[in-house]
Amino acid sequence: MQPRTARLGTTAAVSTIGLILASGCSPAPEPERAPGASSTTPSAAAPVAALTTAQLKGLAFKDGEVPQAHEPMAVQEPRPKGSGRSFPPISVPACQPLLDARNGEGSIAHVFQIFNWKKNIMGGSSTLASYEEDEAARRFAELKQALTACRSYEGEGYVGRFEVTVRTEAAPPVGDEAVAFREIIPMKLERVERNEQFVVVRTGNTIATFTELATGKGLSFPTELISRQVERLRDAQRP
Repeated sequence: MQPRTARLGTTAAVSTIGLILASGCSPAPEPERAPGASSTTPSAAAPVAALTTAQLKGLAFKDGEVPQAHEPMAVQEPRPKGSGRSFPPISVPACQPLLDARNGEGSIAHVFQIFNWKKNIMGGSSTLASYEEDEAARRFAELKQALTACRSYEGEGYVGRFEVTVRTEAAPPVGDEAVAFREIIPMKLERVERNEQFVVVRTGNTIATFTELATGKGLSFPTELISRQVERLRDAQRP
């Protein structure tokens, strides 16, 4: 699993509390619906080929499409395997699907996009991931199952050990199914909490994860942008 790309254009103080999540792995049983989950009835469309890296990049937002964010709207591919630093597994293996979703784990192609908001220096991001056959549905089922049981975990990242509290919340009614949750990490040196929202949406054979990072009070990724991105993924998979 590749580490997430650091947000661009932030200050040194912000980078101190940047992304610190660790890796691990854990299979999960068939799920019950998680708190905060929403779903719509999947369409009975004929199977289509999984989207490629080039297609995912083409479906991401372009300059001029997101007035809330500074440009350029960079879209990044994952680093080559083995090129980043590795960390020990997290303390609760059942929570691993929460990390897998944001990193496109198990996908055949995925890309990252950074949003340097004009009104939130901490910024946001999205991960667009494409899977073969029923793998997206299986991965999403594991995520929903994890959210029924995962309340906290510990891990190690670039700035050392961290403790995470997981809080589920209502997800927007988008895609075939969606969940939303927050991860709260006390930042003792800064005397604030790192509050990051995750909205994860499955649309056919794709999973899109949107994040919004803040300190102290929680902020949310713009729902209108989530809807637009999900519709692009849906349209691209129609036969």
